[in-house]
Amino acid sequence: MTPNDDALAKKRFFALTIMRLMGVAFIAIGFILISGGLSLAGQPTDRWIGAAIVLVGAFDFAVMPLLLARRWRSPKGS
Repeated sequence: MTPNDDALAKKRFFALTIMRLMGVAFIAIGFILISGGLSLAGQPTDRWIGAAIVLVGAFDFAVMPLLLARRWRSPKGS
């Protein structure tokens, strides 16, 4: 493993970690909107917006790191 490979691996790990943290933040904000702790457009609309944000956060937390890791995976011959 060369120093460039090590630096690239650290950047990718950092990107995956930030992706998961943003997903958790989206989920928390979405639940705050659903519960009525924050008001954007009024309560019926806030619940729908909160539900959409929770879904985006869950996708961002669970699926996106897997997709990025698969894309960044080393070839089998290396």
